[in-house]
Amino acid sequence: MLISHSESHAGKKRALRPAVVLENVTKRFEDVVAVDNLSFWVEQGELFGLLGPNGAGKTTTIRMICGLLEPTAGEVWVFNFRQPRDRMAASKFIGYMPQHFSLYEDLTVYENMMFFASVYGVPYSVRGERIEKLIDRFLLTEFRDKLAGQLSGGTKRRLALATCLVHNPPLVILDEPTAGIDPHLRYLFWRFFEELRDEGVTLIVTTHYMDEAEFCEQLALMRSGHLIALGTPEEIKRSALRGELIRVTVRTSRLPTRAIANLRCVRSFELVSAGGGQATYVLLVEDAGRDLIEVLRGLEAQGVRVLSIEPVYISLEDAFLALTGGLAR
Repeated sequence: MLISHSESHAGKKRALRPAVVLENVTKRFEDVVAVDNLSFWVEQGELFGLLGPNGAGKTTTIRMICGLLEPTAGEVWVFNFRQPRDRMAASKFIGYMPQHFSLYEDLTVYENMMFFASVYGVPYSVRGERIEKLIDRFLLTEFRDKLAGQLSGGTKRRLALATCLVHNPPLVILDEPTAGIDPHLRYLFWRFFEELRDEGVTLIVTTHYMDEAEFCEQLALMRSGHLIALGTPEEIKRSALRGELIRVTVRTSRLPTRAIANLRCVRSFELVSAGGGQATYVLLVEDAGRDLIEVLRGLEAQGVRVLSIEPVYISLEDAFLALTGGLAR
């Protein structure tokens, strides 16, 4: 398992009374180990992502955080409540949006929100005003009196998100909230998540979309029930490749292999293409932003003419494939 600089971050979270703590959590279903010895901490006010392909154990993990499943081994704590022992007390602090729509399709948008406000004990004197604000915030005004079963898939998702916030929970848990919706709505949802984070809400979001996971402040990468990486997106990408990449194209009648090998900041390099008096290399360095100038100056000092040089963008998908040996599933 790869744990980045966030090992120290995890320790810091414990000292700051984190929102969520998982310690050596395992969940078995008969002979199937869905989650295997999982540990991480989520800091209050953080946008935390659980990333991995389908079947990685993400949904099982958040169901244990919500107190809906009991771990086979290990401990789950939410705001100092142990799950599932203290589930009723902890539920007041949690807003949960499941992957599949679970509201009442024969109730209107407003009626659904009013019902769940009563379930969570929201004082009657503030229910109406709070619901109207959520309806406005999540662009549901025109659907206020429409039956939930008649809504489009994207509108149902917005209703589910608004409803899980009706009791003002400090922790919001979202299971694949953008699965199957169009890219514009996916972007809108992440705008909502960032706004909530900026208001001090702690969010845990599961997703199998590598691109949108870049919006998270901290990520736990999972595969087959195992935690394979933990850290910020940049930390995970850097650690997965043991550094960062620089692409450099030079003009030369002879390959500058020795000149590149002489650069102290270059850990390894690979020839990508050569021909027409040009050669392009990809170099592995510790920090592309810092080492790019050193590479440029070092090559020019050895008489190599540099035509172009730039950092290479590495996606989380690239990092995930590197960590799993190319096995995305």
